[in-house]
Amino acid sequence: MQITIPTGCRALDEKLRGGVKGRKLVLLYGEAETGKTTLVIQLAINCAQAGYKTIFVDADNTFFSRRLRQLAGDNFETIAPQMILMKPESFEQQNIAINNLDDYVSSRVKLVVIDTITSLYRAELGKGRDAFKLNRELNRQLGYLAQIVNTKKVACIVVSQVRSVLPKEEGVIVPVAVRVLRFWADTVISMRPTSKGDVVKLTVSEKGLERPVKAILLKIEEKGLQEI
Repeated sequence: MQITIPTGCRALDEKLRGGVKGRKLVLLYGEAETGKTTLVIQLAINCAQAGYKTIFVDADNTFFSRRLRQLAGDNFETIAPQMILMKPESFEQQNIAINNLDDYVSSRVKLVVIDTITSLYRAELGKGRDAFKLNRELNRQLGYLAQIVNTKKVACIVVSQVRSVLPKEEGVIVPVAVRVLRFWADTVISMRPTSKGDVVKLTVSEKGLERPVKAILLKIEEKGLQEI
């Protein structure tokens, strides 16, 4: 069965035609403190409330049970068991986790989250590892995720860090390993800070659809991302 998982934000769900859909690989990127992890936790909560499980690969060490408790509220005790959490500590361990997803994606799993798919990759680049080999491996990981998405009919969200693009004054940011990530993504969601520290700007684009991109403004609150 294919599922559509709502984000809980009406304007964003309208852009996504109901929410994040099964058989779609979604790229979510943005600067630090823009609510990326909050958004994917909200999706995992909504997935659990529909009676399904989420596999959450926390490659950035940003998933905290206290934040899940905060967002889930009184439903925490029923939602927490619906989360399968993996915490790779190296790019090699991330590779193993993704390679073994097929063993974990049962009919009860409808959402896979990789947060972030580029943090451990970036750490290896910082150690002077061969960039070509790392890009090839990242590309292979995304290809395998795309295969899981199609064969298992699940939704998958890959979260990415960003880097600045010159000239700096234009404030242009793109995902790390942008070409690889955009090649595999069916849907791209970008999150940008605004002059108001608790308000973020989101844009949504879909592969093959030339639609005008209109920004959505959301507020980061204790209970999650909310509409303004």
